[in-house]
Amino acid sequence: MREIIKRQMDLGEVDIGAIEISTKSRDDIPRLLRGLQYIYTTDAVRERVFEILAEVVPQRADGEGAVSTETGRPGMSQWQILVLGVLRLGLNADYDRIGELANEHRTVRQMLGHAAWSEESVWQVQTLKDNLRLFTPEILDRINQVVVEAGHALVKKSPQEGLAVRCDSFVVETDVHFPTDINLLYDAVRKAIETSAHLCESEDLSDWRQSAYNVRCLKKAYRRTQSLKRSKSQDEDKREERAEQIQQAHRDYLELAESFLARAHLTRRKLYTLHHLPAALLAPLDDYIAHGERQIDQIRRRVLLGERIPHAEKVFSIFQPHTEWINKGKAGVLVELGLRVAVSEDQYGFILNHCVMQKQTDDQVAVPLVEDLAERFPALKSVSMDKGFHSPENQRRLAEVIEFPVVPKKGKRSPAQLAHEQDPRFIRLRRRHSGVESAINALEVHGLDLCPDHGIDGFKRYVALAVVGRNLHRLGAILLEQEAEQERRRRRRAA
Repeated sequence: MREIIKRQMDLGEVDIGAIEISTKSRDDIPRLLRGLQYIYTTDAVRERVFEILAEVVPQRADGEGAVSTETGRPGMSQWQILVLGVLRLGLNADYDRIGELANEHRTVRQMLGHAAWSEESVWQVQTLKDNLRLFTPEILDRINQVVVEAGHALVKKSPQEGLAVRCDSFVVETDVHFPTDINLLYDAVRKAIETSAHLCESEDLSDWRQSAYNVRCLKKAYRRTQSLKRSKSQDEDKREERAEQIQQAHRDYLELAESFLARAHLTRRKLYTLHHLPAALLAPLDDYIAHGERQIDQIRRRVLLGERIPHAEKVFSIFQPHTEWINKGKAGVLVELGLRVAVSEDQYGFILNHCVMQKQTDDQVAVPLVEDLAERFPALKSVSMDKGFHSPENQRRLAEVIEFPVVPKKGKRSPAQLAHEQDPRFIRLRRRHSGVESAINALEVHGLDLCPDHGIDGFKRYVALAVVGRNLHRLGAILLEQEAEQERRRRRRAA
């Protein structure tokens, strides 16, 4: 089996344990690298992390598939993938910056196991993208567990010391434009035209030779529909005239969209039956056609028939269909487009676990989140949550899982509930609950405000990597603080 990291150093390379990291720098890079260095140099921790990393199969440096375990040019090692993945989310960096750090930053290259001056170990941006996508949320979650336990070993006075955890949720936005019925229809039909044209071109067919013109016609009809606004005139005739213009523009737009989708259907049938293209290759076209037909149906029902479309039927992005319309009541923010993420932070600043919430609310994830915490961390003593996590059933079940749940009840309280919420311990933990906002803010500042990765799998991987990056940042910060304090004491003794 190929090694997780090359053990035999070449000329100019530095042992990872010997890398000097400044205790004075306030930049994020030294903290992240110090956390990674601790993972690598602590034998028991490294063994567990490397055992997990062994499940990641790197891609070849030339981009020609996975690395062979026997022969071939080596690709990125699993350790290098972890280092660069942590830097990406720990710095809120795009792939171009990660490439620059991997190829030019002296200390980062040392952490990767490269000589600072070597030109042989230069990584292309596409290689970085391909390899960082090899992580799964499950693998990252297991690595996070090891990192948290390593952090606890540093800060806890004893293994039995209790954990006081605070949980909250926030929205991670997806990279989408603001959705309307007509622009979602434009997106779907445009992609159906472009995909049909591309597939026909690959088979030397001229069916969509005017695809660019077709898209321009579609866009013209879309802009016409978009530009018409309802009249605010006091004259009823003028209002009715404008309403008719709006409806006619929508009818024309739908008619044109339907004609293009019908052509796309015929193209799909031709490519499958006559040219024997596999269904997997035609799947994107199928998706765009389905999205377009759904939007046509909803526009017809809403605009022409006056129906109200149920929220559950709506899709808010054809490119990121997992996107949800979320209104959490944030000041100055009417709506957020993305997914809720729940996180649990302990009193030491480590994020113990997280949950990506798809079509779920806080009260629906409260018990599973705490049950997972209790299973992972037997020292769990208390969990604080806000009112959004409350339900009578949650109160009962949480009391069965942990020693002291802190979940304020909505509405009127019974005498027993009032007594529980007036308990000094409840009050103390409730006051400390707001500290979780700092953890959420740190995640958002370092890239978890908006997910640029595509698909629900990419979203979950991005969130999981952000959590690992945050915990390694916290681990590194603790170590650097300890080392700075040791240096101050040494100087005082020497004075």
